[in-house]
Amino acid sequence: MLLYIHIPFCDSKCSYCAFNSYVDKFSLREAYMNALVSQLETELIRFNVSRDNPIETVFIGGGTPSTVEPSLYRPIFAMIEPYLADKCEITSEANPNSATRSWLEGMYELGVNRLSFGVQSFNNEKLKTLGRAHHTQHALEAIRTASAIGYKHLSIDLIYGVREDTKALLKADIDQALLLPIDHISLYALTIEENTLFEKTPELAQEELDLTQWLFHTLRENGFNQYEISNFGKYRSVHNIGYWEHKPYIGLGSGAVGFLDNQRYYPSTSVEHYIQNPLEMTIETIESDALLSEKLFLGFRSCVGVEESLLSQKQKNHAQLLAKEGMIYLHEGRYFNNDFLLADEIALRVEGF
Repeated sequence: MLLYIHIPFCDSKCSYCAFNSYVDKFSLREAYMNALVSQLETELIRFNVSRDNPIETVFIGGGTPSTVEPSLYRPIFAMIEPYLADKCEITSEANPNSATRSWLEGMYELGVNRLSFGVQSFNNEKLKTLGRAHHTQHALEAIRTASAIGYKHLSIDLIYGVREDTKALLKADIDQALLLPIDHISLYALTIEENTLFEKTPELAQEELDLTQWLFHTLRENGFNQYEISNFGKYRSVHNIGYWEHKPYIGLGSGAVGFLDNQRYYPSTSVEHYIQNPLEMTIETIESDALLSEKLFLGFRSCVGVEESLLSQKQKNHAQLLAKEGMIYLHEGRYFNNDFLLADEIALRVEGF
């Protein structure tokens, strides 16, 4: 059982961001956090959460969770505390410019034990291109402060595939990252999404395969093992893996998504509407074929793999052909992918498209 909490407030809107986030709704923070508590009460019952069916991981994402004071999170933590599994991984995202020492200390006292910093780059010019509100020194100070406070696990996001990227620029980013007290890196290729500032300049996204392969190799060489197409770690996020394993998860907040059995639960994406109606949501029933497709795509792009018993005989035949070609391999009843960059092609071929 996983718990995701969505915080839709941001101090700036990044040019590439398509997430449900807003820069002009800070006055709603307290009311929004109260609405989260109301929804949580219902979700704990819907998902049958108990000491025997505990919350294994918590992830606070956004938006920018570090724009909300720790005191406003306290009622949520008080409500979930009896249901947290032993050694529960509790992650919060944070932006370097808003993750002050007092915020970091406050979240640590609540029980957060893992932070994911939206660094994106250690190059100030690239940060400007991406529309980020922080600069390099903010990131370095926030990460070092978090480590000094005692956070056990620290992660950073980096973006590549930007038009101005060169091997030298990306190497400088990786070299700087390797000097920091982190144990996880999420490495994302710039993707141009609809309804973003970058939608008008799609040419800014220019991924080069040789640079991508070099980046992946460099991180693996330095002990950051790739366990999903975009995730590398000396530590593997339990929450991330839980999604790819299709574990049930509570989606708390405006724009979040919950998943249980074969249904997804969507609270309102309107912050104002959510505050007034935190229990109102759209429910989507997922057909078995669609669920299998998800398991194939998520499994082959991650360390989770795909259970052979899920496949039809025809799909098993396709998988066996791919295994003979050396693209995937079978281990203890699961198929695993040798090259995550080929994940989508492999999933399609196994599925029969």
